[in-house]
Amino acid sequence: MKDKKPVIGRIDKADFPVLGLENIDIKVDTGAFTSSIHCHDMEIEDDLLKCRFLDPEHPLYHQKEFVFENFDQKEVKSSNGQVEQRYRIETEIVLFDTTYPIFLTLTDRKAMKFPVLLGRNFLTKKFVVDSNRTNLSYKMKSKQA
Repeated sequence: MKDKKPVIGRIDKADFPVLGLENIDIKVDTGAFTSSIHCHDMEIEDDLLKCRFLDPEHPLYHQKEFVFENFDQKEVKSSNGQVEQRYRIETEIVLFDTTYPIFLTLTDRKAMKFPVLLGRNFLTKKFVVDSNRTNLSYKMKSKQA
């Protein structure tokens, strides 16, 4: 018998330990293929990708500059049909007390309510999505604290 997949709601909070981010608001979007995170000050220097996560106005912003040796570029079509070249990194996300590898495209989500969007490429075969529920992973984490 296969392990039962955890149920995730339409929004939640997740940790990104490699990026030093905890309790970051995420939106689950089964209509999106890729997952993305708000990023700014992106630049390539000596074949290294340098950037900062979240926005200076975000309460959890920590100003830390990250440098990635391993990254690539991906063409992403947004919900409005616009195609954008984005940098993509592989990192880790913690949901339901489990650490998963995740590919995140880096983009400006400043105008969006949620700094992180989880797309179906990450969600498939890991979770069942219940759009009527919210913060299931965060609630589980809070009970354990």
